[in-house]
Amino acid sequence: MSTAKQKILVVDDEPDIVELIAYNLKREGYQVHTASNGQEAVTTAKKIMPDLIILDVMMPKMDGIEACRIMRAMPEFKSTFMVFLTARSEEYSEIAGFNVGADDYIAKPIKPRALLSRINAILRRNAPTDEIPNEKLEISDLVIDREAFLVFRNGEKIVLAKKEFELLYLLASKPGKVYTREVILKNIWEDSVVVTNRTIDVHIRKLREKIGENYVSTVKGVGYKFEA
Repeated sequence: MSTAKQKILVVDDEPDIVELIAYNLKREGYQVHTASNGQEAVTTAKKIMPDLIILDVMMPKMDGIEACRIMRAMPEFKSTFMVFLTARSEEYSEIAGFNVGADDYIAKPIKPRALLSRINAILRRNAPTDEIPNEKLEISDLVIDREAFLVFRNGEKIVLAKKEFELLYLLASKPGKVYTREVILKNIWEDSVVVTNRTIDVHIRKLREKIGENYVSTVKGVGYKFEA
């Protein structure tokens, strides 16, 4: 995978953490930019338009959760990968991150090899073609354009985080088919990414909040399906 043109913004108020992450990402071939708080992250991201943003949760001036929330509300960042970096282990912190549109979650202390594996996996954009065809879907009052990463309902644009979009597209590609959690994990999250069932549930809930409750139904004990 060529990483020469892919830009990553690393945001943390601890200089040694920023230095460690930046050093390893640069060795991998990524263009790395840094910021020390959420406010600076938003400003820098607007200038450089990164492919991926690594955000610490706890920072001065503006924390990572709020910075992510602000950027996700901007059309230019609707498909930008956002990953939270934190030493906090509380469940609510992880859920809060996914609620504002995070694509993944990496815990401190940083393990360089594991970090690179995770980042490489997140930036691997090509989804498995056997489960997710690359086309525009028009179902009922929804239009789902995979190439443009856009969703419209009755002509009105709906902004989804990247994982929310991929989850919707997977389910909608075959209306009525029940997708097990295992299949969803395989197709939406790479094997190298540690994801729990709770992560899927949070993304489903956010998807329902944005597109409506009637499109995605739960098959108890099995998984989820899209209702045409």
